[in-house]
Parts: sequence; C-alpha cells; structure tokens
Amino acid sequence: MKWYLSGHAPWSNGYEALLLVSWASLLAGFSFSKYSRITLAATTLLAFLTLMTASHSSYDPQLTNLQPVLKSYWLIIHVATLTISYGFLGLGLVLGLFNMVIYILKTNHNYKRLSLITKELPYINEMTITIGLLLATVGTFLGGVWANESWGRYWGWDAKETWALVITVVYTIIIHLRLAPKIKGEFIFNVASIIGFGSVLMTFIGVNYYFTKGLHSYGSGDTPVFPIYLWFVLSFIIALIIIAGINKRRIDKFQYQVEES
Repeated sequence: MKWYLSGHAPWSNGYEALLLVSWASLLAGFSFSKYSRITLAATTLLAFLTLMTASHSSYDPQLTNLQPVLKSYWLIIHVATLTISYGFLGLGLVLGLFNMVIYILKTNHNYKRLSLITKELPYINEMTITIGLLLATVGTFLGGVWANESWGRYWGWDAKETWALVITVVYTIIIHLRLAPKIKGEFIFNVASIIGFGSVLMTFIGVNYYFTKGLHSYGSGDTPVFPIYLWFVLSFIIALIIIAGINKRRIDKFQYQVEES
C-alpha cells in the first residue's frame, strides 16, 4: 500500500526498512517452518520486535519524497537484497537465543530429550544464516555497481560500505566455524550467531545514526536518543550466554561420568 501511495519502493528510510525486515523474517521463518515449529515461533518473535522498534517515536512513518540519489531502479534491487538478508540473519540471532535458553533448562533427567532440539536448531540456523550471507554478499556487490553509477567509483570505504563488508566477513567466519577443530560445535556456533548480529546492528543503526555521517546517511533521518534499556538487554544476553555455557559444561561432564561408569 505504501508503494502504491508513494509511487516508489517503500524502503527508502529507517521506518520502511524495518517493515521490510519484518516481512523478510516472516519469509525466513515460513521457509523452514516445515522442519521445525520452533523456527515459526522464533520468526514471530523477531517480527514482533522489529515492528515494535519501527513504531518507536524516533522513526517517522510519514510518506516522503525520495532523495535524488535514490531515484533509481537500484533502490528496488540493492536495498531490498541487503535488507532482506537482515531478516534471515536476525532469525539466526533468535534461534541462537532459543538454544541458550534450552541449554539452561537442561537437567540430568531431560538431557536426551532436549539434546535433540539443541542439535536440530543449529542445522536450521546454519541454513538461515547461509541464505542471509548469500543475500548480503550479493547486495554488497550490487551496491558497488550502483555506487559507480551514482558517484563514479565502485568502492570508496564509506562507513556504510565498510560495515556491509564486515557483515559478509563476520558471517563467512561463522559459517566456517564447523571446520575449525578446536572451536567447532553447536554451542560455539549458536553463540557466534548471536554475537555476529552485532555487525548487522552496527551497519543498520550505529553507522547511520550514532557514529559517523557518510554518503549513505541520506535515509537515516534525525539521530534518536539511545534507549537506556538496551544496555540491560545487552547485559541480559551476555548473562544468558554465560549461564548456558556453565550449565552445558556441567551437564556434559555428568553425562560423561555416567557413560564412563
């Protein structure tokens, strides 16, 4: 409806981009819901949180005219590809958090039953992140083509360009963690999928609003006040990972002793 009323693709600013991320997260969740009902629950939670963020007073839902540089068919292709990748990578974040909670809930009695879930979710998480990484890589490449048309160079190490590249590098490392002998494993992969999403947040929010202004700041709008509660959310996630790791180590040690005996 916004596309029809405005006459252009509705992802030209932060509010509209978050709406697209919500749609992308739903697409990601329904793509894998056949294999796991938990994935459908995760994508519902992610879409809710994204829409709640979009409804924050810092984001303006008003229909506005396009900036001159955005009047291009590349707005539909490049921006959509990158933004949709955020939905898939965000689902990886939520699945990682779900696994952390399951690790905490593990006991000596339900170990075998919950272990089936903690082994299933990383496979779906890996597929989700792989699709997100593919879209992010293609979107970054297409952004270089658009930059050459708009500014006469493919790459200029603008802050937004640099952090788009960081997303690709970070998630490439995450996908290949299974090949590293000493750090491979489902727990490390889940933790990496949580921490890695920080690169997406830095690209989408940090670069646009707080840290620097560059050629890609035309769609950011006014700088919102950084919510204090986000520090508590960050602290909660860190505590969740630590507690999950401690409980996992305790349960694994107990199971090892049982098998040895």
